Amino acid sequence: MYRAFRALALAALALFTLAPVYVMALSSVKPLRDVQGPFTWWPSEITFAPYVEMWRTVPLAAYFANSAVVALCAMACSTAIALFAGYAVSRYRFRGRRAFLATVLSTQMFPGILFLLPLFLIFANVDRLTGLELINSRAGLTVTYLTFSLPFAVWLLAGYLDSVPRELDEAAEVDGATPLGALFRVVAPAARPGLVAVAVYSFMTAWGEVLFASVLTDQDTRTLAVGLQAYATQANVYWNQVMAASLVISVPVVLGFLALQRYLVAGLTAGAVKS
Repeated sequence: MYRAFRALALAALALFTLAPVYVMALSSVKPLRDVQGPFTWWPSEITFAPYVEMWRTVPLAAYFANSAVVALCAMACSTAIALFAGYAVSRYRFRGRRAFLATVLSTQMFPGILFLLPLFLIFANVDRLTGLELINSRAGLTVTYLTFSLPFAVWLLAGYLDSVPRELDEAAEVDGATPLGALFRVVAPAARPGLVAVAVYSFMTAWGEVLFASVLTDQDTRTLAVGLQAYATQANVYWNQVMAASLVISVPVVLGFLALQRYLVAGLTAGAVKS
């Protein structure tokens, strides 16, 4: 009885999850007139023209490059900084350690829109005082995403590094390694699942973000999440191309998640338990 109920519940959950994906895939191979007409569960005509035309209607390749650069830079910076910060919090006992972790984690409580105006003003003043352009630039968007991914990344890695035995550090230092040498040669390889979890989280945070990308970018630095709006013009909305583009830009995230799933689950679980 329990197994039958579990199978039924999982089937219902899978159907609920995959139904929107099926509608997206179905709409992406329909002519525009069929997408705009009454919905049908099977297309009267199948065409792959939207997958070709979507690159011409809007500069999707440029948006793809912007998203890739920003997301990869945010991922690399967030993982590197969180590794050092998490190692310091995990291995060294200093006054205010718990308050630091609590403060870092508490920043996740606030909605992103609360930081939009302050960040914009900070970037504008930095540009005015130093000439460093952060508005309408990839660098500014990368810094913005770091402010959201770093707090959780530091908290997660600090918790995961607590699960790595300190004896490994001591053994490496006995062999002549410095604390940094022990970190890179012994601790970091042992903390690979936690590093992967942080990297995936940071990448996904930057890849699909809309609010800040819509304000802090222009035509040349626009990312995919914002660029999809360009398929809606005053004359028409190219729904089949929107669906095709949505599926295409989801492929890197899905493939990366599937390839790193076991590391991601291990990293999130250990970090949650130890913290």
